[in-house]
Amino acid sequence: TFAERTNLAGVQHILLVLSGKGGVGKSTLSTELALALRSAGKRVGILDVDLCGPSIPRMLRVQDSAVHQCDSGWVPVFVGQDRAIALMSIGFLLERPDDAVVWRGPKKNALIKQFITDVAWGDLDFLIVDTPPGTSDEHISTVEALRPHQLLGAVLVTTPQ
Repeated sequence: TFAERTNLAGVQHILLVLSGKGGVGKSTLSTELALALRSAGKRVGILDVDLCGPSIPRMLRVQDSAVHQCDSGWVPVFVGQDRAIALMSIGFLLERPDDAVVWRGPKKNALIKQFITDVAWGDLDFLIVDTPPGTSDEHISTVEALRPHQLLGAVLVTTPQ
């Protein structure tokens, strides 16, 4: 649709961060990758689609921020004094940061699609997508919603065991 093309039109590269299990450091890697790219002069966004464990707002110390609406959708939270990292997470939509998200697949999938289509990212060199652990419907929804756009690729986070 037009809105999908518009809101991701300024994004040059999309990078998925995935793993087969939880607790391997996907969110940490996503955050560190965003910080490294920012320090290299890149414009970076992070889309936190880990709906049950949105930890990136806390990692970037913006957990008390609120998301606002604009004509083209949601305005992401901008991180740091230079506002060089744009972040969207369900953590910003919860009453309290520790609230549990107890949703079935269709509602989760609808929110992921809305995050991809309705966030006004602006011009970004990289959009890093932090996914939940495993290989669930959320991953399929994310990849399906991003299919019309150029994906740079994926980083698969693993541990030795």
